[in-house]
Amino acid sequence: MEYKRYCKALKLEDNPELIEQYKKVHAPGAVWPEVTQSMREVGIIDMEIYLLGNQLFMIMDTVPDFDHDTAMSELANKPRQAEWEAYVSQFQQTSETATADEKWQLMEQIYKLGN
Repeated sequence: MEYKRYCKALKLEDNPELIEQYKKVHAPGAVWPEVTQSMREVGIIDMEIYLLGNQLFMIMDTVPDFDHDTAMSELANKPRQAEWEAYVSQFQQTSETATADEKWQLMEQIYKLGN
């Protein structure tokens, strides 16, 4: 299947208790269903988030014709999205009013093995 891949980074507060809580709100089935549904509606096929210390790394796979800026703008206006971003901001080095696009910084690919 064809898709586009985006990798993003974000820092959590450097607080072990908050980091553990952040992991819990991202455990299987814990993310609000409206949020996961909204991601699918804008063209996000799959998403994985990895953690090292207080650094988060996201891999986001999308439909082939995905336009990042348009989709992130659409996502910000989906039901409960702003509420979710405000909720998780307590764990992140960000403001309560920041959108997902403002929080998660796109990373530059500098190496790829293979084609």
